[in-house]
Amino acid sequence: MKDLALFDDLTKEDVTVLIVRAKKRAGLSWEGIAEKIGMSSVWTHSAAMGMNAMPAEKAEALASLLELPAEAVAVLQDSPTKVWEQAVPTDPCIYRLYEIVGVYGPTIKALIHEKFGDGIMSAIDFDMKIERVENPKGDRVKIEMSGKYLGYNAW
Repeated sequence: MKDLALFDDLTKEDVTVLIVRAKKRAGLSWEGIAEKIGMSSVWTHSAAMGMNAMPAEKAEALASLLELPAEAVAVLQDSPTKVWEQAVPTDPCIYRLYEIVGVYGPTIKALIHEKFGDGIMSAIDFDMKIERVENPKGDRVKIEMSGKYLGYNAW
């Protein structure tokens, strides 16, 4: 990685490093950052990791909050190129989500098609919430996803 002391030509990856470092220095959580910029923690983290473009006012708010260089504001607004570095994730938490999609993906697709018709759930017009749910057998992770239905167009 290039020397981040020189802020010319910052990439999304560079800005992500700056954000993670600044978050740690400030002792903030993703929920705390999200609250301060007026967005959800899911969206805030995804955008901070370079997976979504930020509107100007949110990029400015984040840069101000974390004392990022002015050049980071424009980078945060750039459209992302969503690339995964490996075919199967090796991080245990991410792998389990991958496994869920592998096991239940065909079921989710079939049920979407039954209820809506031939189409998909948008990951662009999309919301997600992650909650901790107390349970006597061990706390549970609740992930709620809501995406706009997009029907396939006939040729």
